[in-house]
Amino acid sequence: MEKTIAKQLLDIQAVFLRPEQPFTWASGIKSPIYCDNRLILSAPAARKVVEQAIADTVAAKFPEVQALMGTSTAGIAHAAIAASIMGLPMGYVRGEAKSHGRNNRIEGRLEAGTKVVVIEDLISTGGSAIDVVEALREAGAEVLGIVSIFTYGMQKGLDRLAAANVVNYSLSNLDALVEVAAEEGYIAPEWKERIIAFRNNPSDESWIK
Repeated sequence: MEKTIAKQLLDIQAVFLRPEQPFTWASGIKSPIYCDNRLILSAPAARKVVEQAIADTVAAKFPEVQALMGTSTAGIAHAAIAASIMGLPMGYVRGEAKSHGRNNRIEGRLEAGTKVVVIEDLISTGGSAIDVVEALREAGAEVLGIVSIFTYGMQKGLDRLAAANVVNYSLSNLDALVEVAAEEGYIAPEWKERIIAFRNNPSDESWIK
């Protein structure tokens, strides 16, 4: 599945690998990769594969799930589609509470004790997903874990998820992606090690040569 999803992301250009012209993230880090999983929604064939994979992963890893909760904003549509496939309730968590009306941060009915799985599009350092998990826990939900579309596998993200006692299952990851990218000719084979070197130590720019 990891390589199948990776190929879908590459084919629809939801993931860009540009080691010869690095992207600059908001943090200032130079990166050979940029991921925009929102583009999945515009590609029906890839969307069908990805959303079914999300639903299948939730069912396999968290069979006791009672509701899906999307992260705002990128995870909302994916949570809605997967919940429709599974016949489950769905909601989402705002980045911050509304400043009007009922001042909701969690949208959708959520009873205390509900067993929920968070749907996220991308895990990098894990901060936004953990924030959503904490908001749901504060509201009384039992968060079983996260299912995400893609993860870089950065150590900082892994450490933060572990510290928050959160398990994440990603459909695909950077290791699978670079393998497929090299096999399909998206990158030169010699770039694989450099991209992985970036992932292992993002602040070290020695991979840029």
